[in-house]
Amino acid sequence: MRARLPELLADIEELVTCESPSADLAAVARSADVVARVGTRRLGVPPERIVLAGRTHLRWRFGDAPAGVLLLGHHDTVWPFGSLATHPYTVDGEVLRGPGCFDMKAGLAMAIHAVAALADRTGVTILVTGDEEIGSPSSRALIEEEAAGRAAALVLEASADGGALKIARKGVSRYEVRVSGRAAHAGLEPERGVNATIELAHQVLAVSALADRALGTTVTPTVASAGTSANTVPAAGEFAVDVRVRDAGEQNRVDAGMRALMSIVDGSGLRVAGGPNRPPMSEEASADLFARASGLAAGLGLAPLTGVAVGGGSDGNFTAAIGTPTLDGLGAVGGGAHADTEHVLVGELPPRAALLTALIGDLLPTGND
Repeated sequence: MRARLPELLADIEELVTCESPSADLAAVARSADVVARVGTRRLGVPPERIVLAGRTHLRWRFGDAPAGVLLLGHHDTVWPFGSLATHPYTVDGEVLRGPGCFDMKAGLAMAIHAVAALADRTGVTILVTGDEEIGSPSSRALIEEEAAGRAAALVLEASADGGALKIARKGVSRYEVRVSGRAAHAGLEPERGVNATIELAHQVLAVSALADRALGTTVTPTVASAGTSANTVPAAGEFAVDVRVRDAGEQNRVDAGMRALMSIVDGSGLRVAGGPNRPPMSEEASADLFARASGLAAGLGLAPLTGVAVGGGSDGNFTAAIGTPTLDGLGAVGGGAHADTEHVLVGELPPRAALLTALIGDLLPTGND
């Protein structure tokens, strides 16, 4: 993998310099073309293109083998189109930067190079989706179908701090709370209005009360808006809610609480949309794989692996929920996901890719290495 580093860096640059914000279907399609080109160059065969709800996903499937291995990643990013102008791709010494480099285009390149290094790829599938950053609305069923019956799902999301693997993830729910009132002139006859902002404020407090710090359950009102002008009683308002939970029971409890919300201000209306998006991923789903990876790392002379539970969700939540052993955070080492500081540590790419290759080979029925 050290010998492959120049090619690996060239592929990462090619992926990063094709912008792919999730909401831009044309940009995601162009990015899929680039991922396909890079993968075909290294793997020798083109992927299957799967377009669902206008979003382009890619799949390389290398033969059939019982209980094969699924490598899972995504090529969409949170970065809006034009981000390369303010966050250009650069490699400065040991630090690589660029929009989406850490989350998770470096991981995609690593997956391709790891599979390319296998003597026998039979039983390996690489699935690269195009909508993970918005909750995988079109790809979830595809992911679950590909993961079913596999010996393992290896998720190429970026590592946690210090290169730690992600051995557990919280479940995620998303909601939109919409309130309605009645407009009126705020100076002449405010009493004729029904103030949606006041109703919204009541609901924000009610939603926040659903959190349980002791259980690690966070219920966070985020983006909010109400009204049309400073001198008008607001007729409508809305806010988004982000929920993170450690177990399914808490996800169900919070969902029931959201559905039970009732309007407070006389004459106002209330509607709640959304619900659970990703089920929790427990440590049980990753325990055996983490132990196996730790043994392989020691055999390769790498530093001891660490594993952490994280609050963020990924497509690994879906694979774990259907009973497929899942290990996440196998991608790049670095930091700053979704932020101006996003970066990848170049020196960590070869050992990380070598570990991935060894783990895939160890899991395949033929014992490839």
